[in-house]
Amino acid sequence: MASSKNYTEVLIGGKIFTLSGFESEDYLQKVSTYLNHKLEECQSSEGYRRQNAETRSVLLALNIADDYFKARKQGSTLETDIEGKDKELYDLKHELISTQIKLENADKNMDDLKSENKHLQMKIVQLETEIKNLNNVKLKR
Repeated sequence: MASSKNYTEVLIGGKIFTLSGFESEDYLQKVSTYLNHKLEECQSSEGYRRQNAETRSVLLALNIADDYFKARKQGSTLETDIEGKDKELYDLKHELISTQIKLENADKNMDDLKSENKHLQMKIVQLETEIKNLNNVKLKR
Protein backbone atom coordinates (compact mmCIF):
# COMPACT_ATOMS: atom_id res chain seq x y z
CA MET A 1 0.00 0.00 0.00
CA ALA A 2 1.61 3.25 -1.11
CA SER A 3 1.45 6.19 1.29
CA SER A 4 -0.01 9.41 0.06
CA LYS A 5 2.14 12.51 -0.03
CA ASN A 6 1.62 14.85 2.91
CA TYR A 7 1.86 18.62 2.80
CA THR A 8 2.31 20.82 5.84
CA GLU A 9 3.26 24.39 6.52
CA VAL A 10 6.17 24.91 8.87
CA LEU A 11 7.95 27.92 10.30
CA ILE A 12 11.72 27.83 9.79
CA GLY A 13 13.87 30.80 10.70
CA GLY A 14 10.82 33.03 10.93
CA LYS A 15 9.59 32.16 7.41
CA ILE A 16 6.72 29.89 6.41
CA PHE A 17 7.55 26.97 4.13
CA THR A 18 5.34 24.26 2.70
CA LEU A 19 6.98 20.87 3.14
CA SER A 20 5.83 17.76 1.36
CA GLY A 21 6.79 14.15 1.79
CA PHE A 22 5.50 10.66 2.36
CA GLU A 23 6.28 10.97 6.06
CA SER A 24 3.60 12.07 8.51
CA GLU A 25 2.89 15.72 9.15
CA ASP A 26 4.15 15.22 12.72
CA TYR A 27 7.47 14.00 11.33
CA LEU A 28 7.76 16.99 8.98
CA GLN A 29 7.03 19.32 11.92
CA LYS A 30 9.67 17.49 13.99
CA VAL A 31 12.27 18.03 11.23
CA SER A 32 11.48 21.74 11.06
CA THR A 33 11.68 22.00 14.86
CA TYR A 34 15.13 20.38 14.75
CA LEU A 35 16.25 22.80 12.05
CA ASN A 36 14.95 25.80 14.04
CA HIS A 37 16.84 24.53 17.09
CA LYS A 38 20.07 24.30 15.06
CA LEU A 39 19.48 27.81 13.66
CA GLU A 40 18.98 29.20 17.17
CA GLU A 41 22.05 27.33 18.39
CA CYS A 42 24.21 28.81 15.63
CA GLN A 43 22.72 32.30 15.91
CA SER A 44 23.55 32.38 19.60
CA SER A 45 27.22 32.62 18.59
CA GLU A 46 28.43 36.14 17.84
CA GLY A 47 31.03 34.76 15.42
CA TYR A 48 28.29 33.04 13.42
CA ARG A 49 26.22 36.21 13.20
CA ARG A 50 29.20 38.16 11.82
CA GLN A 51 29.55 35.82 8.84
CA ASN A 52 27.95 36.42 5.46
CA ALA A 53 24.85 34.40 4.48
CA GLU A 54 26.80 31.82 2.44
CA THR A 55 29.23 31.10 5.30
CA ARG A 56 26.36 30.89 7.80
CA SER A 57 24.64 28.34 5.53
CA VAL A 58 27.83 26.26 5.38
CA LEU A 59 28.30 26.45 9.15
CA LEU A 60 24.69 25.41 9.71
CA ALA A 61 25.14 22.49 7.31
CA LEU A 62 28.36 21.48 9.11
CA ASN A 63 26.54 21.48 12.45
CA ILE A 64 23.76 19.33 11.02
CA ALA A 65 26.30 16.99 9.38
CA ASP A 66 28.10 16.75 12.74
CA ASP A 67 24.85 15.70 14.43
CA TYR A 68 24.21 13.19 11.66
CA PHE A 69 27.65 11.54 11.92
CA LYS A 70 27.48 11.43 15.72
CA ALA A 71 24.03 9.80 15.54
CA ARG A 72 25.25 7.37 12.91
CA LYS A 73 28.27 6.46 15.06
CA GLN A 74 26.02 5.99 18.07
CA GLY A 75 23.69 3.80 16.01
CA SER A 76 26.65 1.72 14.85
CA THR A 77 27.91 1.39 18.42
CA LEU A 78 24.46 0.31 19.58
CA GLU A 79 24.24 -2.26 16.76
CA THR A 80 27.65 -3.64 17.80
CA ASP A 81 26.48 -3.77 21.42
CA ILE A 82 23.31 -5.58 20.38
CA GLU A 83 25.32 -8.10 18.36
CA GLY A 84 27.56 -8.68 21.38
CA LYS A 85 24.54 -9.11 23.66
CA ASP A 86 22.94 -11.48 21.15
CA LYS A 87 26.12 -13.60 21.11
CA GLU A 88 26.29 -13.53 24.90
CA LEU A 89 22.63 -14.55 25.10
CA TYR A 90 23.25 -17.41 22.62
CA ASP A 91 26.24 -18.58 24.69
CA LEU A 92 24.21 -18.42 27.90
CA LYS A 93 21.36 -20.39 26.32
CA HIS A 94 23.86 -22.99 25.12
CA GLU A 95 25.36 -23.16 28.62
CA LEU A 96 21.87 -23.48 30.14
CA ILE A 97 20.98 -26.37 27.82
CA SER A 98 24.30 -28.06 28.59
CA THR A 99 23.72 -27.63 32.32
CA GLN A 100 20.15 -28.96 32.02
CA ILE A 101 21.46 -32.06 30.24
CA LYS A 102 24.06 -32.55 32.99
CA LEU A 103 21.35 -32.13 35.63
CA GLU A 104 19.10 -34.68 33.90
CA ASN A 105 22.02 -37.13 33.74
CA ALA A 106 22.83 -36.50 37.42
CA ASP A 107 19.16 -37.05 38.35
CA LYS A 108 19.11 -40.32 36.40
CA ASN A 109 22.39 -41.38 38.02
CA MET A 110 20.99 -40.50 41.45
CA ASP A 111 17.81 -42.51 40.74
CA ASP A 112 19.98 -45.46 39.66
CA LEU A 113 22.07 -45.15 42.85
CA LYS A 114 18.93 -44.94 45.01
CA SER A 115 17.61 -48.06 43.36
CA GLU A 116 20.93 -49.83 43.86
CA ASN A 117 21.03 -48.64 47.50
CA LYS A 118 17.52 -49.97 48.10
CA HIS A 119 18.48 -53.28 46.54
CA LEU A 120 21.64 -53.48 48.69
CA GLN A 121 19.70 -52.61 51.85
CA MET A 122 17.27 -55.40 51.07
CA LYS A 123 20.26 -57.70 50.53
CA ILE A 124 21.65 -56.61 53.92
CA VAL A 125 18.34 -57.40 55.61
CA GLN A 126 18.24 -60.74 53.84
CA LEU A 127 21.81 -61.58 54.87
CA GLU A 128 21.20 -60.46 58.47
CA THR A 129 18.15 -62.69 58.55
CA GLU A 130 20.19 -65.60 57.22
CA ILE A 131 22.90 -64.93 59.85
CA LYS A 132 20.26 -64.88 62.60
CA ASN A 133 18.81 -68.12 61.33
CA LEU A 134 22.27 -69.71 61.22
CA ASN A 135 23.02 -68.46 64.73
CA ASN A 136 19.69 -69.85 65.95
CA VAL A 137 20.48 -73.18 64.33
CA LYS A 138 23.92 -73.23 66.02
CA LEU A 139 22.41 -72.32 69.40
CA LYS A 140 19.91 -75.17 69.17
CA ARG A 141 22.66 -77.72 68.68
